[in-house]
Amino acid sequence: MKLRQILLFAHLTVVVLLLCTLGNAWIPPNFVGNLNLLSLGFPYLMALHVLFTLIWVFKRKKIAIAFVLGSFLFYNPVRRWINFSPKTENLKSIRDIKVLTFNVKYGDFGWEKVKKYIHDQDADIILVQERDTNRALRQDLVKYPSVILKTKHKIVRQQELITDKSRGNSFYADVDINGKIIRIVNVYLEPFRLHKSMLQFDGFKKEGGKISTLLAHMIPTFKAHEDQIKKIRKVIDLSPYPVILAGDFNSVPNSYEYYSLGKDLQDAFLEAGNGSSSSFHDYKVPLRIDYIFSSKTIIPLSYKVDNSVQLSDHYPVIAEFLLN
Repeated sequence: MKLRQILLFAHLTVVVLLLCTLGNAWIPPNFVGNLNLLSLGFPYLMALHVLFTLIWVFKRKKIAIAFVLGSFLFYNPVRRWINFSPKTENLKSIRDIKVLTFNVKYGDFGWEKVKKYIHDQDADIILVQERDTNRALRQDLVKYPSVILKTKHKIVRQQELITDKSRGNSFYADVDINGKIIRIVNVYLEPFRLHKSMLQFDGFKKEGGKISTLLAHMIPTFKAHEDQIKKIRKVIDLSPYPVILAGDFNSVPNSYEYYSLGKDLQDAFLEAGNGSSSSFHDYKVPLRIDYIFSSKTIIPLSYKVDNSVQLSDHYPVIAEFLLN
């Protein structure tokens, strides 16, 4: 087989895998669990696609035109990781509300520092995941296992969404913000409970066992996510109020979780963010698993992943909104 044929076969394989990641918008993990794994490899598959396309362009092959045009299919999927063309409309110089979501890893990096950081942000809505279960919480916090909400505004009602014995947890609270009620949904989907040792290369003989261990953690977790998402989507779809949904999805963009939870909502990063959206840094690979979504009547004005602080294995995510 000629080198050109090998290159073409490899490139077509990469393109097919990239197209499969788009299928996560329709195919649930309980039907095809392995498909959701491809979302984790999207940045690397996309990098290979770009590299192969540049080779075809350099060689001045006509097929390069097809690959370049095909790249536009992945325009939005790429922007979910790195947004290079956010909207720049200046709708209002003063925001209506500021939202902060932060997985604090049970305060392992220093709970007092975490609380000071959160206090200094002066946000209207504070959503926390993996709260410190060993310390007493103030009475003005809406609290359920693993997640909390703090707000300056009046809470009209709240309800836990996941009441079984799963490790994930989510709840909603209807908050009266200056006479406008907004449904705030704090999301913390089932964690994978992975260890760094599972991702280290210890030789080819051990890799097979590690892959099996990883799959044993990940596939059942993807399936658990599907069940939890159904409960979360119900309070979104039936909400009489505009919705802000935020938290730790334990899933990357282009995953089933992203498509399902973000249905009919807008990703604040796509609307108002810029640069990288990676929010989890512990494994030294680009992972975006923390999000802020809103109804289309709530206009994102700014979006920031605050990677200037390392108070957890997650970075805080902050967004400002205009209530329309």
